[in-house]
Amino acid sequence: MSSKELLGIEPLELKFPFELKKQISCSLQLFNKTDEYVAFKVKTTSPKKYCVRPNSGIMLPRSTCDVIVTMQAQRDAPPDMQCKDKFLVQSVIVNQGVTARDITPEMFAKESGNVVDEVKLKVVYVSPPQPPSPVPEESEEGSSPRPSLSDNSSLNAAELIAATRAYAEPQEKSSEELMRQEISKQGGGFSFMFVMIIALLGILLGYLVKT
Repeated sequence: MSSKELLGIEPLELKFPFELKKQISCSLQLFNKTDEYVAFKVKTTSPKKYCVRPNSGIMLPRSTCDVIVTMQAQRDAPPDMQCKDKFLVQSVIVNQGVTARDITPEMFAKESGNVVDEVKLKVVYVSPPQPPSPVPEESEEGSSPRPSLSDNSSLNAAELIAATRAYAEPQEKSSEELMRQEISKQGGGFSFMFVMIIALLGILLGYLVKT
């Protein structure tokens, strides 16, 4: 590595939430720390396993570049979820006006006397995020518990009995009052007829005495 770092790289570990038979991507951000034009190239020890976009380019002074690394779907999980794959980010200062089409492998060859900055990145497999567990509706503090079906049945039966009693009591009272009124009427009528008979007997006796 050169004494002067050309690029800032974040993160230095590529973390993939590993899942079988599923493509997984993670992002990598590059930052040009210099006031120069910098060409970069991203290499990996397993080129058939990963897809890097863009895998090379030209960065303007003090600019940033986002790189997406995609791991192809895997059929088998590695032992103990340990990954030995590595990535290498190479960068070199280039002249102004150089474009991505002008990038060649010779630019990053140290044998040609070029000053090449290199940063190695690790690959780490992590467990995929677990979906949140559903929160029960009754878990809110201070909420009143809802009655169950059996509670509703008991409540409805109690209300029905109370309503029946409330309806029956006035009916019984009204029946008793009617009977009392009928008896009083009959009693009043009996007393009136008795008085009339006595009166008629008195008049008859008086007439017979006079004659």
